[in-house]
Amino acid sequence: MSNTSTITARPELARKLGRIGFGLSILVLALVGIMRSDHKIPLPEGVSTGFIPPVMATINTLVSVFLILALFAIKRRNILVHQRFINAAMIGSIVFLLFYVAYHFTTGETKFGGEGMIRKVYFFLLITHIILAAISLPMIVQTWVLGFCGMVDRHRKWTRIVFPIWLYVAITGPICYLMLRPYY
Repeated sequence: MSNTSTITARPELARKLGRIGFGLSILVLALVGIMRSDHKIPLPEGVSTGFIPPVMATINTLVSVFLILALFAIKRRNILVHQRFINAAMIGSIVFLLFYVAYHFTTGETKFGGEGMIRKVYFFLLITHIILAAISLPMIVQTWVLGFCGMVDRHRKWTRIVFPIWLYVAITGPICYLMLRPYY
């Protein structure tokens, strides 16, 4: 097991990485805004992106599992295992974002066809998922940077807010996919 006293705080690196992370978060959010337009990148004849939504749902499910395992590891004060699971969740989220941008730049929206109460549930989950995903992106990056740079006290404070949001987003993504799946 690792000990927090062996982590060297690097505040200057945290500031630099924090700025870079914030800039990248803004870039991703701008791309998401652009891809919501009606202008799609045409795919070559015979190329389909139909495989991407289940891949994204699987990745988000894995991110959820990694986050929960990271929580268990840190509760046991196993910092090294915690870091590995958080890094796996970060990599999974980055891969998810790449697939998400590629899919939505090339493919039109799939409309939910459910009616009644299930429609309300779906749109509640979808809207909260989208809003929290957008809000949490720069916060997730900042929290990761603080942990990576050994700013443990600040990392813990951010984590209390960011972790449940990130986990909610990672769980509701696959739920929304499963609810939308019959309409693809």
